[in-house]
Amino acid sequence: MGKPVQAAEAAANRSQPGTWARQNQAKRNIIVRVSPGLLSSPHCVVHRFESMKQLRYIPISVCLFSGIGWQLMAQDPAPAESEKWNLSYQATSIGQYHGTFRSPYADQFSLQNYPERDVSLTSTIYLGLRLNNSTALYFNPEIAGGRGFSGVNGLANSSNGELPRVASATPKPYIARLYITHDFAFGNEHETVESDVNQLGGERPVNRYTVTAGRFTLTDFFDQNKYSHDPRSQFMGWGVMYNGAWDYPADVRGYTWGWVHELNRRNWTLRYASAAMPRVANGLRYDRRLWRNRGDVVEGEFRFQTAKRPGTLRVLHYQNRANAGRYAEALLQSGRPDVTATRRNGTLKYGFGVNAEQELSSDLGVFARLGWNDGKSESFAFTAIDRLATGGVSLKGTRWHRKFDTVATEFTAGGISGVHASYLARGGSDFLIGDGRLQYGPEYIWESYYNARLCPGLFLSFDLQHVSNPAYNQDRGPLWIPSIRVHMELSKKTFTR
Repeated sequence: MGKPVQAAEAAANRSQPGTWARQNQAKRNIIVRVSPGLLSSPHCVVHRFESMKQLRYIPISVCLFSGIGWQLMAQDPAPAESEKWNLSYQATSIGQYHGTFRSPYADQFSLQNYPERDVSLTSTIYLGLRLNNSTALYFNPEIAGGRGFSGVNGLANSSNGELPRVASATPKPYIARLYITHDFAFGNEHETVESDVNQLGGERPVNRYTVTAGRFTLTDFFDQNKYSHDPRSQFMGWGVMYNGAWDYPADVRGYTWGWVHELNRRNWTLRYASAAMPRVANGLRYDRRLWRNRGDVVEGEFRFQTAKRPGTLRVLHYQNRANAGRYAEALLQSGRPDVTATRRNGTLKYGFGVNAEQELSSDLGVFARLGWNDGKSESFAFTAIDRLATGGVSLKGTRWHRKFDTVATEFTAGGISGVHASYLARGGSDFLIGDGRLQYGPEYIWESYYNARLCPGLFLSFDLQHVSNPAYNQDRGPLWIPSIRVHMELSKKTFTR
């Protein structure tokens, strides 16, 4: 199941907003800046004007899908006032390919052994509205569509984090986010936050208790990582963009309804959330029996410095209760086991995650994640990973005079529990893996990418993944998956008082 989310750096601003403060210029300027686009343009320029009179003579056209979006932004030497509203837009397209590979057998949920070329598209509008000094409302309509390899089946650590698990090439609109958030301040200390996606610019209390309620994805708030959290600009694999062993509550598109509580201090943050589970595994409808079936998650985030360089450690625990089946009970069935036939309301699945990031220099950083869940009940909301270990390195292109570029590489090892492996070996299947047989081995994926800024706002990425033991099966694979990604953003930041 694909989980589209916004850029990791934008999400990280919620816990460390002060890091995005910019210096203002000595005098007021109006800047028209090219912003990220889906398709390239022969003209990619930046113009600077000294007055609004000059600006009015410039015709500005915006083409959301066939050209370059423009970004209007103001800079002022005075301290930034709280934004009343902001508006931005993004569109991302990813094209992927895989060829043939060793496959002595296959089943309904196998990655098929023939060349596949598939493309995904997402397009999102982000609207933020300040209701009062402490309360804000966010609304994100979204369009998503495309096709994934073999109907997005056959890989536990699927290769395209932007792709919803919907086998339709036609993009379809829906509401991605609609939530309200309120800060309760403790003390008078404030920090400056910059206007960004789902974040209104202005001042925010350093010591605060925040309540958020509505529709969102839990990964907007939990399991953040500066170097690996956004499939639109960073790694694309499901098991590296988030902790793959966290079966986080979500519908087929990655969103849910719930609330989040967050206690923030200068050097640490404690979060708790409760959210709706889908009625069936990877389903589109939600289970409304919240007293019995829901997902709960708690996370502690600790911020520190090592050799005067910032680092962050996050520890997560979750408990899901759903109308889910158990693998051990399915194995008692005669013939091919079916875990869906053992479903009961209130079935528990729990797990833990550790997430670390460390800046080594202004351009270089490393990260790692560890994940574990009990592996006794069926994979239900995210993907079929019970054990996870991943780590990587990210480097900006300053040394080769491309300071807005990024090159990064990582390695992920995923595994499943013993009873889960026995279930698959007997011919059982989860909602996205199952080869009819299984010679168990951990699923290993190595992924590297280069993300290049073609001009201010327009990015082109080249990504390469190598997969060993797809769907934990040593009898199948390995295979290579090359990808091309184009990303666009259109943003109008408030510059009038």
